Amino acid sequence: MKFQELKSILNRQPAVFIVTHKNPDGDAMGSSLGLAGVLKKKGCKVTVVAPTEYPAFLRWIKGNDEVLTWGEDNESIKARAKEAEVLFCLDFNALHRIEEVGDLVQDASGKKVMIDHHQQPDDFADLMISETTASSTAEMVYEFIERLGDEELIDGDLGEALYCGIMTDTGSFRFPSTTPNTHRVAGELIKKGADHSMVHRRIYDSNTKRRLKLLGHCLMNMEVLDNQKTALFKITKEDHKTFNIQKGDTEGIVNYGLSMPHIKCAAFFREDKNIIKISFRSKDDFDVNKFARTHFNGGGHINAAGGMSSDSLEDAIEKFKKNIHA
Repeated sequence: MKFQELKSILNRQPAVFIVTHKNPDGDAMGSSLGLAGVLKKKGCKVTVVAPTEYPAFLRWIKGNDEVLTWGEDNESIKARAKEAEVLFCLDFNALHRIEEVGDLVQDASGKKVMIDHHQQPDDFADLMISETTASSTAEMVYEFIERLGDEELIDGDLGEALYCGIMTDTGSFRFPSTTPNTHRVAGELIKKGADHSMVHRRIYDSNTKRRLKLLGHCLMNMEVLDNQKTALFKITKEDHKTFNIQKGDTEGIVNYGLSMPHIKCAAFFREDKNIIKISFRSKDDFDVNKFARTHFNGGGHINAAGGMSSDSLEDAIEKFKKNIHA
């Protein structure tokens, strides 16, 4: 499918289904709700789907109240996927990243559109917009809206949704993926009324006492592998109970390891039911995407990736230490 064909379909005000990856972050929800808002203004019937719950600090974004979540709204999600003429897949590039919802997308008769910036995408969409050098999917969505000729439909609320996505995925514009175009788009969103200071406060100044104590616990128990230029954090099942960990509470903790000048890689291991979830971050040219794909059934970006292990927490960490050479 060519872009012009998609543009013609969207101008006919079709039913649209927008889905992002499981455990949605700021870019996932910001890009989804930003695009949804614009398409609603065009007259489309839009459904936004989250495959899992997402953190409370993202629930201020306009349109959040209408998001359908798998596990709570399954029948509605099935019906909306079936009737959709266009299905947007945002901020992920393989259907297994959305678990059961992936089967619905796969079986849907509507046109499938992927907009994403992660490496090594699967070929599942009718139109694939993949740009691995983009700072965020939200930046790509803004450019997509520009190509539609609908940037005038972006108001302050929708600008804040997209700004949220860009800001969070660039680490407040400090990651190497930040480009002159990233700043151009952010500037355009501010011109349209986005309150960038408010967005920053909503995301980064929303700590609870519980989360700050969890952060202190993680920092106190951080392990530094000086020879490997690596910092390591972990959370056990017991920690989940002790700190009553909620969705989003561990967000960003892994980045603290990289604040030490000599550290090139940081890893965060979280014991979660029958699986170990792992976040990787790096500096410079150490490719955690390649490392995660090779050793922990994961992937992502050169400097930010995720993985998982079915081993015990201790064994997963031991495997990490054996293979890491940052």
